[in-house]
Amino acid sequence: MTGGKVERKRRMPRAERERQMMAVAEEIFADRGYLAASMDDIAELCGVSKPMIYEYFGSKEGLLVACIRQARTELAKATTESVVGSTSAEEALRRGLVAFFEFTDTHRRAWSLMLRSEAAVAGPAAAAEIEAGRQEQVEIDLALFKAFLPDAPHQDLEAAAQIVVGACERLSLWYVNEEDVTAEQAADHLMRALWTGLSSMVGN
Repeated sequence: MTGGKVERKRRMPRAERERQMMAVAEEIFADRGYLAASMDDIAELCGVSKPMIYEYFGSKEGLLVACIRQARTELAKATTESVVGSTSAEEALRRGLVAFFEFTDTHRRAWSLMLRSEAAVAGPAAAAEIEAGRQEQVEIDLALFKAFLPDAPHQDLEAAAQIVVGACERLSLWYVNEEDVTAEQAADHLMRALWTGLSSMVGN
């Protein structure tokens, strides 16, 4: 009480509440897996009722989709911003790779949700969101390659973008478990494997 009046607990704005719910859900989904994750536990840790979570996200799968979509957005922002100011295709690719590996290291729970094959068990919406994240990265890489290699055949650039995304995903699984490997070193490993083919399009 203050001055004889009861202090009211601040009501959390909807956007802030959504972020809180997704942060807790991301941790539980990543640590326990989708099937073992409990909506009751998520609600309890958030200090809200389970019906409120359903009101915000519609379903357990809807909550997972929201978490994956947020991770997608943050990864796309990190990789696109990293290449600003690059003066060559090689520099841009390496910057993008470093940003990608830094993201997978600093956002391990979020990244694990984008890799989880069990998203297919969660439902088609979750599986589609994960695939959309991969395709978004392909489009980012394709746009980058087109900007620096405007005369290269579209099909070659599209294939290269698909290869980069697939290779990044696999290497990230190794990278996050290697404590003595930096994001820059992981990027260098991939550059050595990829740049030979891409540099031929530049005329090197």
